[in-house]
Amino acid sequence: MLLITGSSGFIGFHLAKKRLAMGDVVVGVDNHNDYYDVGLKEARLARLKAHDNFIFEKIDIADTAAVQQLFKTYRFKKVVNLAAQAGVRYSIANPLAYIHANVLGFTNIIEACSHHAVEHVVYASTSSVYGANTSQPFTESQTVDHPLAVYPATKKCNELIAHAYANIYQLPATGLRFFTVYGPWGRPDMALFKFVKAILKDEPIKVFNHGKMKRDFTYVDDVVTAMAKIIDHPATPDPDWRGDQPNPATSYAPYRIYNIGNCQPVDLLIYINMIEELLGKKANKIMMPLQDGDVLTTFADTTALQQQFNYRPQTPIATGIKKFIDWYRDFYTI
Repeated sequence: MLLITGSSGFIGFHLAKKRLAMGDVVVGVDNHNDYYDVGLKEARLARLKAHDNFIFEKIDIADTAAVQQLFKTYRFKKVVNLAAQAGVRYSIANPLAYIHANVLGFTNIIEACSHHAVEHVVYASTSSVYGANTSQPFTESQTVDHPLAVYPATKKCNELIAHAYANIYQLPATGLRFFTVYGPWGRPDMALFKFVKAILKDEPIKVFNHGKMKRDFTYVDDVVTAMAKIIDHPATPDPDWRGDQPNPATSYAPYRIYNIGNCQPVDLLIYINMIEELLGKKANKIMMPLQDGDVLTTFADTTALQQQFNYRPQTPIATGIKKFIDWYRDFYTI
């Protein structure tokens, strides 16, 4: 039995669909908070409930008693924690929401895993942990000690907590640093969703740092294909790990960190141009300065994932954007 927290969220929904198709019994957990349109979360959930082997529990993972009861009720072999308060900029205005969901919530989940013979816990981190780092592409062996906002700081905290539990309880723990995941059923606060919505409504779009930014946009199907493999391969100790030259990506404990990216950063203005061409409409661009907490470029080195799981992104950026636009038009009947 597989637990996926954040199952009504963007990546959680796609991962649950993938594992259900593989024959798993999936227990999905979500609290359906109102950070963005609850109706979109409910629509995702409705599609998951069409599967006989899907079970849903509406729970806030920061509720310690509820999480403890969840683990007493079901015997999870594997756990994927995707429930979190997301968004870099929102964390500047609402830091306590991130401590509540991402630190307390994650600790509740991994604490329960440690007492219920869970074979592997996989959890979401973020490319944002690289923060002030400018050496690219980003590799998991780099230190990530200079976050630029509270959101990545809480995700770095998750990685540290996971290592502590891997060490104390020998609980296999794998952290995944996602690089700008996009695709159908995406989050309304993400750039692609916001741009498509605004352009179709003839509304202006804000282009930060005057478009002088690059992002390693990663299509959601490529992400969940990799995750589906990782879940079934618990993290193991690294026999070559050395305390005098510590590798942050591995450990003497059963602990691993992987980047999941497309490995092809795209200029923001080129990205917008692709959207315009696929929509057949030009955007009204308002050029803005760089936002607090933003980085100029993200670029994933996925060598470790390639070597361990034969990870190869399959979706060209234009194909992925078109699939999102097709979904958006269909879902919103445009």
